[in-house]
Amino acid sequence: MDFYIIIPAHNEERFIGLTLNSLATQTHLPKRLIVVNDNSTDKTQDIVEAYAEKHPWITCINSKSSNKHLPGSKIINAFYKGFEVLDNSYDVICKFDADLIFPNNYLKQLSNHFIKNEKLGMASGFCYIEKDAHWVLENLTRKDHIRGALKAYKKDCFLQIGKLKTSMGWDTVDELLAKYYGWEILTDENLHVKHLKPTGISYNKASKHLQGEAMYKMRYGFIITLISALKLAYKKSKLSLFKDYMAGYFKAKKENIDFLVSEEEGKFIRDLRWKGMFNKFKL
Repeated sequence: MDFYIIIPAHNEERFIGLTLNSLATQTHLPKRLIVVNDNSTDKTQDIVEAYAEKHPWITCINSKSSNKHLPGSKIINAFYKGFEVLDNSYDVICKFDADLIFPNNYLKQLSNHFIKNEKLGMASGFCYIEKDAHWVLENLTRKDHIRGALKAYKKDCFLQIGKLKTSMGWDTVDELLAKYYGWEILTDENLHVKHLKPTGISYNKASKHLQGEAMYKMRYGFIITLISALKLAYKKSKLSLFKDYMAGYFKAKKENIDFLVSEEEGKFIRDLRWKGMFNKFKL
C-alpha cells in the first residue's frame, strides 16, 4: 500500500531527526513524506532539508502561523498545508507528530492490517514514554482510541469522514464519525512507538478550555461532558483541569458555537458513549 505522511513541526530540532530516521529505515517505505515546518525558529528546517537531500520522497515546506500553541487548529492547519501539495495517489494518509520513534516494521504492519480487513478505516500502534530510564505505556493510551500523534487513515475512510476538523477534538471526532459510517478502528499493542515529548506538556489554560469546547461541539451534552471531563482530568492526574474543561463547555454553549457534527451524528455519538460507559460498568 502507498503511504503518504504529513508531519507538522514547530521547533522540533531535538526530535525531528529521530522521527525521520525511524521512517527512513522502515521495511515498507512511505511513498511521500511532507514535513510542514510551521514557523520554527530553531534548526528544524535544516534537519529536515538534510534528510530530503538523501531521500527524494521527503519534502520540507515552510508555513507561517502564530507562535501560540493552540491544539487542534494550529496543527490541522499545518497538516492541510502539506496535504495541498500531495496528489491523490495514496492508499493511506497519515498525520504523525514530530517527536516519535517508530519500530522499523511499523508501516508494514499497518499495511497488513488494512489489506486484511477491508472495513478497517484507521489503525495505529501504542505510545510509550520514558520514565525512570524505562519505556512505559503512556497513560492516555487506550485500546479503543488512536492517539492524535500517530493517525493513519485508509483513503476512503478519510474522505468519507470529511477529512480532519480544524478544531480541538479533531482526534476524537474522526473516530466517532468513522464508526458512524461503519468503519472499524484498530490499535496494535505489539507496535511500540516511543513518544519523546508527552502529550499536553506545552498546553496552556486557554487550550485546556478548548477541550471542554470540543465536547460541546461534538454534541456530548452536559452529562457525558461532565463524566468525560472528570475522567480526563483524573487520567492526567490533575483534577483542577476538570474546572477548565467544564468552563470551556459552558462558554461554548453560551456563545452558541457551531457544532462539528450533525444532529443525527451527534445522537449516534451520544449513544455510542453511553454504550461504552455501560459496558465498562458491567465489567
